[in-house]
Amino acid sequence: MAAVQTAPVFLDLAASLDKAAALVAEAAGQGARLVAFPEAFLPAWPAWVDEVLPGEDAAWYVRLLEQSVVVPGPVTDRLGRMARDAGVHLVIGVNEREEHGGTVYNTTVYIGPDGRLLGKHRKLVPTHAERLVWGMGDGSDLQVHQTAIGRIGGLICWENFMPLARFAVYAQGVEVWIAPTLATHEPWVAAMRHIAREGACHVIGVAPAARFSEVPAGIPDRDRLWRDTPERGDWMLDGYSVIVDPSGTVLAGPLVREEGILYAELDLDAARARRRLFDPVGHYNRPDIFRLVVDDRPKPHVVSRTQAARPARVSS
Repeated sequence: MAAVQTAPVFLDLAASLDKAAALVAEAAGQGARLVAFPEAFLPAWPAWVDEVLPGEDAAWYVRLLEQSVVVPGPVTDRLGRMARDAGVHLVIGVNEREEHGGTVYNTTVYIGPDGRLLGKHRKLVPTHAERLVWGMGDGSDLQVHQTAIGRIGGLICWENFMPLARFAVYAQGVEVWIAPTLATHEPWVAAMRHIAREGACHVIGVAPAARFSEVPAGIPDRDRLWRDTPERGDWMLDGYSVIVDPSGTVLAGPLVREEGILYAELDLDAARARRRLFDPVGHYNRPDIFRLVVDDRPKPHVVSRTQAARPARVSS
């Protein structure tokens, strides 16, 4: 497993894709079979949400929207080629939009080593000021994917603090939990260790390490994006990427205030053996007392009554 702690080229989709391609090739060269990138890596996180008032972010939002990713589409095609050329499973955070939409979603994309799009997951609840930028996902993509390296899935950033969302993923037998995040601080490591023990799964918590000085000079109103303080200085995001085994033991990291790639060996039997002691959706659950109902139906904004009323075709 490889967790890539790096920053995108801020609001530059093409350059961020090039950076991702080089890092995927580097990780594959070190033997990684799964490569995970941070939350909203393509083309960047909305750094302005805590720095300016709503309505003052139009130029940044338009640029973000223009460079957001349609899934599936040309960008996921390139990600597929990237994964196929390297022979890796690729998990990467993107800003997603509908083909003709004006809303951006915080999405994790899952790509197989054959280049196939395995699926995506939209963040269910953007956190705090993020709601000024990102829309909400639904339960239709709260999924775990069967792969040659185990069942992979997970949640995005503070979704990992939603107990019922975690349970819904645990119930699908997740073995490798991917947690792309912008929560770059020490308590995040504790959360990753807790999820590893609670879910009896491997956990990759992957975050960016980003400096304000790396934001390209051509970004509109660049100086309004960041207010440094004596303790923060140039660091916008500190990292704290980490890889944890099912017992909660930290295998790699945390990596703090530096870019780099964390590596760790994956032992699927460790997750299975751990569940002999504690299985949150099996023998250590009480379905006669507690029940979780998940509405996994897609929630499209427009449903065509014509299509819905059209009779199904019957094959002879």
